[in-house]
Amino acid sequence: QVQLVESGGGLVQAGGSLRLSCAASGSIFRISLMGWYRQAPGKQRELVATIASGGSTNYADSVKGRFTISRDNAKNTMYLQMNSLKPEDTAVYYCNLYRFALNYWGQGTQVTVSS
Repeated sequence: QVQLVESGGGLVQAGGSLRLSCAASGSIFRISLMGWYRQAPGKQRELVATIASGGSTNYADSVKGRFTISRDNAKNTMYLQMNSLKPEDTAVYYCNLYRFALNYWGQGTQVTVSS
């Protein structure tokens, strides 16, 4: 059974920074595709960034150059460094693990960016 726990969300002013963490239980973390998604009120959940087991990354156009995804396989932890935050980045951010055709989700962490 895989469990994902996000942390690091909060309230920040526009232009500020936050770092999200996702701690995973289980032994498949290091061989899994990991990702961050977000969902703003009244909107569908959308991809923010993904990182493969080998470290290759993919970003949504809206966050390229501002967000950095990374992972530490020794700690079973994934990170999202968010810089130059904008009010439109306000959302609940979810950690995702994909392996063996299954998706696992964390409970989400709220990020609020004030203008």
